[in-house]
Amino acid sequence: MEKLIITAALTGAEVTQDIQPNLPITAEEIAIEAEKAYEAGAAIVHVHAREEDGSPTQAKEAYQEIKEKIEARCPVIFQPSTGGATWHTAEERLQPVELSPEMATLSTGTCNFGEDVFMNTQEYMIKFAKKMKEKGVKPEIEVFEAGMIANAQYLVKKGLIDTPLHFDFVLGVPGAMPASARNLVYMAETIPAGSTWTVAGIGRHETPLAMMAIAMGGHVRVGFEDNIYYKKGELAKSNAQLVERIARMAAEAGREVATPDEARKILSIK
Repeated sequence: MEKLIITAALTGAEVTQDIQPNLPITAEEIAIEAEKAYEAGAAIVHVHAREEDGSPTQAKEAYQEIKEKIEARCPVIFQPSTGGATWHTAEERLQPVELSPEMATLSTGTCNFGEDVFMNTQEYMIKFAKKMKEKGVKPEIEVFEAGMIANAQYLVKKGLIDTPLHFDFVLGVPGAMPASARNLVYMAETIPAGSTWTVAGIGRHETPLAMMAIAMGGHVRVGFEDNIYYKKGELAKSNAQLVERIARMAAEAGREVATPDEARKILSIK
């Protein structure tokens, strides 16, 4: 079984300091949190940038500052979001890709997202895939519904993304595919042969699905974007605390945690 890649989703676009006081907001805070997550075992940090007032932004300059500060602290893989917030335009969402990060997320379909709709038309998907290929960025295919796997395969057929693919199954978003053991197994068995995958369980589903992924040979994403609690009624102290738990679980299962360089090799990042 391959070594386990742990991704720390540090901020998200919806979480606020009102509900999670330990949420990093500034570029410096995000970089410090990234370093702590790396030291705890994370090979990838997934980042949504924030304005000074905490509101989400997709501005290229904001991501550039975060990227530079993280790179000055640790060798973790920097993975910006191209999802942004549901109200950002496609052009706004694409800005971080201009920085040519090693990875970036690529959502391959539209779904309900709580009270909102996360819009990813075929036009969006093609535009995002072309830009990532142009900039040499490895896409992480974000999947909220099973049909998004087929959309990713369409992009492969069109020559817009290259294999092997890496998927992130985001399960438990209100309005999208529920977080269940059966759904995770179905997703993992549906992706093309030779692909790798990560699971991001939302809220209370984070740890149970992480346990499954460790046993199944998949990879794991944790962090404040997906879950702000360490256990019921107890807020997590940091993203690193959530990463540490996954690293301990993997050790107990006899599965080693990947370093950033090992993750690059597993994910075929050039």
